[in-house]
Amino acid sequence: MSPPTYRNALIVGTGPGLSSSLARLFARNGLTVAVAARRTDKLAELCAETGATAHACDASDPAAVATLFDAVEAASGAPDVVVYNASGRVRGPLVELDPEAVRSAIAVSAFGAFLVGQQAARRMLPKGQGAILFSGATAGVKGFALSASFAMGKFALRGLAQSMARELSPKGIHVAHVVIDGGIRSAARPGGNETPDALLEPDAIAESYWHLMHQHRSAWTWELEVRPWVEKF
Repeated sequence: MSPPTYRNALIVGTGPGLSSSLARLFARNGLTVAVAARRTDKLAELCAETGATAHACDASDPAAVATLFDAVEAASGAPDVVVYNASGRVRGPLVELDPEAVRSAIAVSAFGAFLVGQQAARRMLPKGQGAILFSGATAGVKGFALSASFAMGKFALRGLAQSMARELSPKGIHVAHVVIDGGIRSAARPGGNETPDALLEPDAIAESYWHLMHQHRSAWTWELEVRPWVEKF
């Protein structure tokens, strides 16, 4: 069986970094792109550049996620590749963390991923093909001090992706979890010349997602780690 041909992409949790690189890569390769975020005003330039449509969505709200998928499907067809990039975190000593803030962070990182993955799978299963890609982090492999909410959310995300991969892969849907082990270069985090390539380039990460999408199903990857050379593992 040949790798699928993708036509419609949805990226949930879109900002100026990896999500924007993915949108540009998808658009350059002929995909119709939809992007979603809590606030869409920051996406105007990206949409103008890529032709993407922007949708406001709280990924932790079941009704909002269902509405998002209905809107994307009505506008351009059901997405056959869905990327979940949204996450939440609240930092601080364990004993000082606000329980409601922790609940909210986990809801975005993990419950939102479930909601988006569920809606995506419902549309891909009848066709027997598609890709659902989850953006993970170092925190999904090892929990750091002062970062309990992020560790809980990302560990749950990894478990969700693994479960979905085992359930959906035999049905033609490629589910993959990408561990982004390191900081991503951005305008707010340009890095220094003293350690070249110490931060991950968002365009380079996007190319790894593109590779995942086009793997032959006899050699599908369910989890991929990407890291700059300075990261210890």
